Order: sequence, then C-alpha cells, then structure tokens
Amino acid sequence: MLLTLPNLLSAEELSQARAWLKDAPWEPGLGTAGRQAAMVKHNEQLPQTCDAAVNIREMVLKALNANPTFFSATLPKKIYTPRINRYAGDSNYFGKHIDGSIRMLSHEKRVRTDISCTVFLSDPDTYDGGELTIADTYGEQSIKLPAGSIVIYPGTSLHEVKPVTRGERLACFFWIESLVRSDEQRRLLYELDMSILSLRDQYGELPEAVTQTGVYHNLLRMWADT
Repeated sequence: MLLTLPNLLSAEELSQARAWLKDAPWEPGLGTAGRQAAMVKHNEQLPQTCDAAVNIREMVLKALNANPTFFSATLPKKIYTPRINRYAGDSNYFGKHIDGSIRMLSHEKRVRTDISCTVFLSDPDTYDGGELTIADTYGEQSIKLPAGSIVIYPGTSLHEVKPVTRGERLACFFWIESLVRSDEQRRLLYELDMSILSLRDQYGELPEAVTQTGVYHNLLRMWADT
C-alpha cells in the first residue's frame, strides 16, 4: 500500500526544523546503504548524534505518535531511528534500489523493514527534481509532497530519488517493522478501519459498527506478531 498523509508536521515545526538544519554537519550518506544501494547513492545525511538530527527525530516521532491514521496504516511494532538527508549540489540523487530487509538498531536489536517512510521537509517549489519514484503494481508513482507531508510505502518496492537540479531537498526517512508483516493484510485492515470510522462519523454507534470493529480486532489478533 502506498499512502500519503498531509500535515504531519505543522508550519511552526517545519520552521524550527529548518533553523536546526542551517549549520548542520552533513556527511556522505552511505551509512544506511547496503552493498547494491551504495553503488547508486549520492546524497548527504546527518550524524545520528548531532543536535539537529536528535531534535528533528524527536519532533517526527512525537508527530507520528499523535497521528491515528499513521498508526492504522502501519501498525508499528518497531521504528528504525529516523534520519535526516539532503540532496543538493553534486550529492543529488539516489538511483534505483530496494531497501535492505534488516536494519540494525543496536548490536542486539534489529528491525525488519516492512514499510519505508519519507517525511518531506522542503517546500516543493524551492527545488527542481528530487521526485521519489516508486514502482508498484499500478506502474511507477512519482512523489513530491508539500513540506510536512509523509509518504508510506512497502519496503519491498523498487524506488529512486531523481536528481535535484536546483535548490536542496531535505527529508526525514525511516523504516517500520509492522505488527502485520503482509502488505496486503495491512491494507485490508486499514481499509476496514477507515470504513468503521466513516460509519461511526455518519451514523453513530450502530450495531453494524460494533460488529465490524469485532471483525477488525479478530483479524488483527489472527495476523499480528507481537
């Protein structure tokens, strides 16, 4: 399932994030690239421990925790530590690749990358190019969202970031290990959840809404790995 959510971050939060990034210590972005991806990756990232990375990471995680639609779509079990990247100048693209299946959180903790996520931090009119293109069953999707928006897509997807030819593209990216490994099952649960919410909004707590809620949780109980 490919899903975009607007306004994950507010205008005030984006302004603060950009202020933190003004003098940020960018470095080559190979730290999160596997062997194949490293051959086509040409961008920059922030060290995980620098102030800007820590502050933006905390901001993004707080916004995710407060967003029920994000939770419904991803059913997160583990979230890989969000990182910040930049595409600009000579470090301006990331060729076609599939994200590595397992990421290390620490020497003892690993995250299976069921879902890939990108939060856009730059307004789209401040840079040319930089589209995130994702191949799915409906063909290639080109994603370039307003600042503060997030795109969620299967970690199994072939994708790339097109060259940035003007300005800079700033983003926060991370992966999720979901309680439900199957993308198809997650999509069905998400659609059912959204249908229940719509039914309640329109008609209140109908018996049908109670029944559908039971179906949702019984499916989640059947499919979830805690």
